[in-house]
Amino acid sequence: MEFFLPIAEVHVSLPFIFILSLAVGVLSGLFGVGGGFLMTPFLIFLGIPPAYAVPNEANNILGTSISGSTTHYLKGTLDYKMGLMIVVGGVVGTALGIYTFSYFQDIGKINIVISLAYMYILAIIGTMMLVQGVTEIDRARKKIVVKKKLHDHYWFHGLPFRMRFKKSKLYESAFTPIVIGFLVGFIAAILGVGGAFILVPAMIYIIGMPTKLIPGTSLFVTIFISAIVTVLHAFNYGTIDLILVTVLILGSILGVQIGQKLGERVDSSQFKTILAVLLLLVGVAIAYDTFFAAENVSEIYKNSKTSLGPVSEFVRDLSKNVPFLYGMASLVLALGLGVGAAVLRKVLSKLKDKYIPKPTISTK
Repeated sequence: MEFFLPIAEVHVSLPFIFILSLAVGVLSGLFGVGGGFLMTPFLIFLGIPPAYAVPNEANNILGTSISGSTTHYLKGTLDYKMGLMIVVGGVVGTALGIYTFSYFQDIGKINIVISLAYMYILAIIGTMMLVQGVTEIDRARKKIVVKKKLHDHYWFHGLPFRMRFKKSKLYESAFTPIVIGFLVGFIAAILGVGGAFILVPAMIYIIGMPTKLIPGTSLFVTIFISAIVTVLHAFNYGTIDLILVTVLILGSILGVQIGQKLGERVDSSQFKTILAVLLLLVGVAIAYDTFFAAENVSEIYKNSKTSLGPVSEFVRDLSKNVPFLYGMASLVLALGLGVGAAVLRKVLSKLKDKYIPKPTISTK
């Protein structure tokens, strides 16, 4: 059953998008990375123009980030001070990214820019993950154990404006997290991704944060960057579709919870090679879609207009007549679903501990 999106003006299958978002959410929870670099291309493949796929996935990432960050807040595994430094750079990078997006939007080249950027990024990330996955499998097979230093100090850690980050037990220049935030914000504004695939490795290998604080701090940063991207796109272009976003957020939040549970029981490193191959295949598909199927996609866009139902008409009118209220509604939606999911998970966990006792291990 297909549904007509009033903002993007295309026909899509909402149940299929929910299942797809659920699957990407499981991968995100399992591997600890954002699913934007997978979900945005999938939305494009389903006929949603890139200029609409990017901001709607950014809104989706906002909801899942709020959910995950709230969970880490309740656990106390979040470095606010480090996160705020990254956000400072992220705000500047996001603003520049939106300006770049606007430039290519005005000259009619934004769709091709987004497609090409995803093609190259997925190819690079997929190749790096494939090499890493194969290396880990080979080391495990040969039973080779590699000892790593807790933290390497580089010249940029000694730059001016050094700060002490008590939670992470670090003392280094504030320029390091600010520059990293700038890069993440710029990429997020153009591609509609959370930037975790850059931020997480940077926190580990460049900033040198403790591993237990990285997921929560990364999600905390993503909240601000995704919120800025969502608001600017909603106000400037009116490209946020609340119907699409609701389905995406519900699927992603549920999927992330499932993925995190699976991650506690299985060694996710065993599946890195599979994810790497998937990324490479998506990159190849984007290349084909960009260079060989562009005309067919444009025909889909042209032939998608139809009469609106009451819900779709309300969403369209609200977006056109009250853009500020509509933009705030997209933020409130993400906030409500995100926090609600985290609180619900906490309540269910307590009920489980209360009424389902853990099995005792016999000492006989």
